[in-house]
Amino acid sequence: MTFNSKLRAAQRFNNSLLCIGLDTDVAKLPGFLRTFENPQAEFNRRIIEATSDMVCAYKLNSAFYEAEGEKGWQAMIESSRNIPPALISIGDAKRGDIGNSSERYAATFFHTLKFDAVTVSPYMGKDSLIPFIQSPDRCAFILALTSNPGSKDFQHLKVGNKFLYEKVVEACLKWNTKKNIGFVAGATRPKELRSVRKKAPSVPLLIPGVGSQGGSVEEAVRYGCDTHGMMAIINVSRSVIYASTGEDFADAARREAQKLREEINMWREKIFHS
Repeated sequence: MTFNSKLRAAQRFNNSLLCIGLDTDVAKLPGFLRTFENPQAEFNRRIIEATSDMVCAYKLNSAFYEAEGEKGWQAMIESSRNIPPALISIGDAKRGDIGNSSERYAATFFHTLKFDAVTVSPYMGKDSLIPFIQSPDRCAFILALTSNPGSKDFQHLKVGNKFLYEKVVEACLKWNTKKNIGFVAGATRPKELRSVRKKAPSVPLLIPGVGSQGGSVEEAVRYGCDTHGMMAIINVSRSVIYASTGEDFADAARREAQKLREEINMWREKIFHS
């Protein structure tokens, strides 16, 4: 099954475009979890069990696991294995290096950690991305339009009569021969998100910025989905996984995920099926 087919199937299966970001900071975990051998892994296991019927994907930001050394790597391995196989797993690693280094990064995230997709930086050009786009069943989400305030420093520089992020999208689409390239495009910049979707009408978009960063659910749906109300992966992290700091954290995460899925689907219905 190709990545795009699996994504569509996951979105239909749970009627959801929601992705939960497991940006699991050990310092923010409920205190009672510290008695477990691996608190990060246990936290993620409970979040996944509580929410797996509410989402199409989970995204693990590798920084939160690499910082914890051996235990962190083990938590990332266990968490990726705990994601139901029908759903999409994304390694948010933002890798991209010279060819032989990128080959090792791709092997790490696709084969060792068994993620369906990984985020990558296009700054070093095509040869740095090739190892990530070899298999149609694996996706590379290329950083195009990120949701952080500093994105304007480079991504909005004019190159001729276009912005740099537009040039990135146009160039990468030419390399998308196996239909396994997607883009990261933030909900905090809806006008530009709309531009990315217009240039790339059918590719998957990973859309951060909703929730704690202030992006609009309506605009993420309106400008991020394809014409069928699909292929947008709307990522929310902190507002879901830290909905409670008590022993009920998993139940609280489920309630927040359900609320978000319902809001997303309300806008999908209004925009694409009215």
